[in-house]
Amino acid sequence: MRLAIDIGGTFTDIVLEDNSNLFTKKVLTSTSQPEVAVIEGVVELLQENKIKSSDIKMIIHGTTLATNAVIERKGAKTCFITTEGFRDVLDIGYESRFDQYDILIEKTMSLVPRKHRYVIEERTDINGIIIKPINTQKFQSLVDTIKKEEFESIGIGFLHSYANSKNENDLKEFLLKHLPDVEVSISSDVCPEIREYERFTTTVVNSYIKPLMSRYLKKLDSELKQKGFNCPLLLMTSGGTLTNVTSACNNPVRLVESGPAGGAILATSIAEDLKLDKVISFDMGGTTAKITIIENQKAIKAREFEVDRKARFKKGSGLPLRIPVIEMVEIGAGGGSIARVNKLDQIITGPDSAGSNPGPACYSNGGDNPTITDADLVIGKIDPNKFAEGKINLSKEFANNAITKNISKKLNMKTETAALAISEIVDETMSNAARVHTVEQGHETSNRTLIGFGGAAPLHISRVAEKLRVKKIIIPTNASVGSAVGFLRAPVGYEVVKSLRMLLNKFNFEKVNNLLASMRNEAENIIQKNSDKTEFSEERFAFMRYAGQGHEIKVPIDNEILSNEDAKKIKSSFEANYEKLYSRTLPNADIEILTWSLSLSIVGENSNEYLELDTYKTIKENSIIDFCDYQSGEKIKIPNYDRTELNPGDLIQGQCVITEAQTTIVVSNNFNTKVLSNNFLQMEYIDNE
Repeated sequence: MRLAIDIGGTFTDIVLEDNSNLFTKKVLTSTSQPEVAVIEGVVELLQENKIKSSDIKMIIHGTTLATNAVIERKGAKTCFITTEGFRDVLDIGYESRFDQYDILIEKTMSLVPRKHRYVIEERTDINGIIIKPINTQKFQSLVDTIKKEEFESIGIGFLHSYANSKNENDLKEFLLKHLPDVEVSISSDVCPEIREYERFTTTVVNSYIKPLMSRYLKKLDSELKQKGFNCPLLLMTSGGTLTNVTSACNNPVRLVESGPAGGAILATSIAEDLKLDKVISFDMGGTTAKITIIENQKAIKAREFEVDRKARFKKGSGLPLRIPVIEMVEIGAGGGSIARVNKLDQIITGPDSAGSNPGPACYSNGGDNPTITDADLVIGKIDPNKFAEGKINLSKEFANNAITKNISKKLNMKTETAALAISEIVDETMSNAARVHTVEQGHETSNRTLIGFGGAAPLHISRVAEKLRVKKIIIPTNASVGSAVGFLRAPVGYEVVKSLRMLLNKFNFEKVNNLLASMRNEAENIIQKNSDKTEFSEERFAFMRYAGQGHEIKVPIDNEILSNEDAKKIKSSFEANYEKLYSRTLPNADIEILTWSLSLSIVGENSNEYLELDTYKTIKENSIIDFCDYQSGEKIKIPNYDRTELNPGDLIQGQCVITEAQTTIVVSNNFNTKVLSNNFLQMEYIDNE
């Protein structure tokens, strides 16, 4: 038996896996003490199913705590120590503006203000040769300053430390000796890659969240053990693999996108089972919506992403983090996203959320701002008596009042019309985000299958699909806790990325082999702490470019000991990938390798229980409910179905609502719905032409 726990901004999702059976639970997130909701929800779920804590063999956990700490600026008081002359790297950044025509541009401020950045005399050259070693005898005044300012965490980032980490390690050792209660992060551990701006920002973020995450994870681990859980606690990483508590405490920056990564893993697993090569993963929860591209049954991965963007879709407006991550776009569009009227009398939604406390107005918990959930309730998408397994009784009256007061009166429109407008605006926002993200990745949307999960995604997915011209939608079972289910599908693994710069015509295979061997040992040591299995899946990549270019491309490398002969193979692979991207090569230009990546994961069993059905039979509705029509804005009657009463082979024609314990599936009149052999719902576009 295994447990998966996903802490979101609004709900905490818990999934218990017992062989092929899944048992689920949703509880409101306790924002001040997130572990409280976790423990209470886990205990409730086990008691309901008469399972002992000692029966659980593994707990897998993902959380938005790290992300929220950065966005809300609620991390530790942190200082940063760097090479003399590089104090302002965190402010200078790329020396560019993400919107060059906006004179009132607002840039994301560094987590460490300039007055809390300190410099020391040291220097390592680009080849890793130490020109000026550090002299720890000069640092007593720095220690005194750190004590006086009461810093909780220290980040260290020296120039070219990725090539030789000795100066960073020496300073870390000195600081830990004199400041044992202060957390220390060094860039050569957190992000041993070329480019100091990204390396420094990643180290600063790691330092900023390290005390918070360490306390939380250790406390959670301790409390779980007190409750009788003597099994390993594993953490979901942003790259889609699992790691242990020790590794997560040392490098919590790798957990920043852990929750959304679980959703991408689920979508990838579904794509594999259903043999779908072109997929858009759509995860909408209570606070945010996440969109991921799945290509050839694999989620697209990246080495960098931005957190705390000031402009929603504009690259360069946030803090760049250099970590392995599943490529996705995340927007402030969830069930709890607040709707308002702006100065231009336009309805806008998000990115701020009502959260779990006070929550949407319909929660009757003191919230008076209209949210997406309030709008969905007024439209008729949600049964107020069955929300969150019937544990939260929603007030349609409070939802009406909030929308009337804040939206309809200001715009002189009916409350139902305002609710429809709110829903349409958020659907357009999400579809536009998916459209932009897909195009940026070099793909289109219309030829893809949309896989939806999260508590709010099934409510909006058919309208999002229409706007994207997507003709097939998949809603899996237990869709409302999709990310947590994805945790159970994730492999135990680890990815190591390190820079070793060299020209291909001067390929030093001995250096490369030594580097890759050390990277594999690092990954293997972390993995073997979590499993006794020894069969691994390994992937190696080199990030390469023509000398003088500013960006690299990802090139696969053979999983074997390299020799000089492999330089020709690597060159051919690089040129093939380069030509695929840019339709040309540069025959006379030198080729340069900057960075190496090695990903190691435990080989798992891929269970495919899906069988294609030959025939489907149309069924009658369970009941009829009132619903606000998108096109006319008037109330109409549409069929309502209970998902627990649907069976494989059932076919529902046209517009309907399908209810289940933890979410509701709303189907527009342009789709028919099939129940597949694995009980997934497949919505297919009705081609009336």
